[in-house]
Amino acid sequence: MAADLTNVTSAFKNTGVGTADVIIIVIYLAFCLAVGLWATWRTQRSSVKGYFLAGRDMLWFAIGASLFSSNIGSGSFVGLAGTGAASGIAVASYELNGLFCLLLLAWLFVPVYIASGVYTLPEYLKKRFGGQRLQVYMSVLSLLIYVFTKISADIYAGGIFIQQSVGWNMYVGIIALLAITAIYTVSGGLKAVIYTDTLQTVIMCVGAIILMAISFAKVGGMNRLYKEYPLSIPTPLVNGSDCGVPADNAFHLLRDASAADLPWPGNIFGITILSTWYFCSDQVLVQRSLAAKNMHHVKGGSILAAYLKILPLFTTVFPGMISRVLFTDQVACVDPDVCNAVCDNPAGCTNIAYPKLVVELMPKGLKGLMLAAMMAALMSSLTSVFNSSSTIFTMDIWHRIRPGASDGELLVVGRVFVLVLVGVSVVWIPVLQASQGGQLFNYIQSVTGYLVPPVLSLYLLAILWKRTNEKGAFWGLMVGMVVGIIRMGLDFGYSSPGCGEKDTRPAFISQIHFLHFTIILFFISLATTMIVSLISEPIDGKHLLRLTWWTRYSTADREPFPEELAFSQKADLARAHHLEDQQQHPQVELPRWRRILYVICGYESPHAQQTVSEEEKREHQRLLTSIEEHPTWKWVVNSNALLLMVIGMFLWGFYS
Repeated sequence: MAADLTNVTSAFKNTGVGTADVIIIVIYLAFCLAVGLWATWRTQRSSVKGYFLAGRDMLWFAIGASLFSSNIGSGSFVGLAGTGAASGIAVASYELNGLFCLLLLAWLFVPVYIASGVYTLPEYLKKRFGGQRLQVYMSVLSLLIYVFTKISADIYAGGIFIQQSVGWNMYVGIIALLAITAIYTVSGGLKAVIYTDTLQTVIMCVGAIILMAISFAKVGGMNRLYKEYPLSIPTPLVNGSDCGVPADNAFHLLRDASAADLPWPGNIFGITILSTWYFCSDQVLVQRSLAAKNMHHVKGGSILAAYLKILPLFTTVFPGMISRVLFTDQVACVDPDVCNAVCDNPAGCTNIAYPKLVVELMPKGLKGLMLAAMMAALMSSLTSVFNSSSTIFTMDIWHRIRPGASDGELLVVGRVFVLVLVGVSVVWIPVLQASQGGQLFNYIQSVTGYLVPPVLSLYLLAILWKRTNEKGAFWGLMVGMVVGIIRMGLDFGYSSPGCGEKDTRPAFISQIHFLHFTIILFFISLATTMIVSLISEPIDGKHLLRLTWWTRYSTADREPFPEELAFSQKADLARAHHLEDQQQHPQVELPRWRRILYVICGYESPHAQQTVSEEEKREHQRLLTSIEEHPTWKWVVNSNALLLMVIGMFLWGFYS
């Protein structure tokens, strides 16, 4: 055992990572795996509800921790600190804005989603508008967004951290973490993901707070940071330009409307659009709330996550700026040759700001804790996206291809799809390295800003305006998609100018900030949807019960759309044939290897599955769609929501 530990420790040469750190990392990974497997055995893994919605019995603290850790992954640690090092605290607007959007999620969006009784957001669109093209389009778009931003960005950020902190080859480290992550994600479903997210949230917060304290102590406190950050100019500069010189407004959230990084209109309105989409109409975040035991736990979870959203400004963005002060020539380099030597990325090295702090400042033992925290960030965000992606593919795409598929088939398909998704995301990683001047967070937000404004406009209108119909929704999405893809293609087709180089990009790109474009795209899609809806036939109100904000408490029976009813009948017929086929064939003894595989995957053989009575189905549906609230707990969560809004407004005012 001692010899093995010595061999492992030798892999960390020249990184300052000692035996104590290795022991802490190994203990963390083992404990995380144990928690995941424990949750796996407690999960109703052989049912779709159990695997994809954790049985709908999760409590508020687990929901809140999972919301936070799903949002704050390794991409956020690396990206927020990197952009903070590059341009100051304005990037914290994403986090402070998210505080309000989490409350919007629990008070406006989730009650409608739960009342509609859906598993996925594309499924909600199918119920709300009828037909299938909206559901299929939204499913495919969601999966593309996950590949191009969430999964690949988090894997890449984790690779940067492992490479800088541990000295391993980037892809070797990624594969090691993915292997551990896949064990409980593929096997245990959403409950295993949420329980491990809770553990990882604690580790992330503790590690980040410790590093923040050490960083401020090293730089000499906040007042010293105010003085030193404007002086953190790297050498050499390029062509005598001012590239690499810190901005005068580095300590302000709101900046001039013509600012190159975060102009105030984009900051206030553009980020609001992106954050509202992310927290309120993205499957990854919404799925955690759909797994809550009741509405009190939905709102309690959002409140906990919103309180935690206050932390990143202090635990991530300010430390990123401190890293620039302490390691100016490395973190803030602008010369492509120097940057390539420092971090293998000629576009810039601000992404190493946070890993650099861990490597240089954390003492032995605590360094292992911080490495474990970063691994927690990577694993928690990946497991969340993996589970949500498999849910979308299984319930919205595969189930449409095979309407009569059994629960067992759907569960196996969902697990296999995770493995496919990982492979595609890893292939996309090289594209990230040269994007948005080497600032990972800007890459994530820009791609999102080109694709998601039409999606948010659709969900807002679907929930708040009953006159929205399927034609309006479809053409609003299509027009928005075309405009957004044109801008994204031009943006990636014309690479950003290097330091000291003339900007030769078209004015459509160089003069319109991507956050300003986000606002324009949102209103283009909103107007298109409303105009087309007004000039076409409205949807009969009998199809909209419990599917809008105004009808969420309706107790009347909703009448399905004709095509919805036809699909349901087709699925019931296919299941009946499947059940009849099972009854005609006697049960046979399965090979041992197959029984072991079933246990690992949570798959029950067809003969082991039980028939559910109609009364049980009705009771299940009642619990699935209940949004009732107890008056006392309703007062508690509402009071906390008001307090959070006051805190949020104070922080905006103080740092604006």
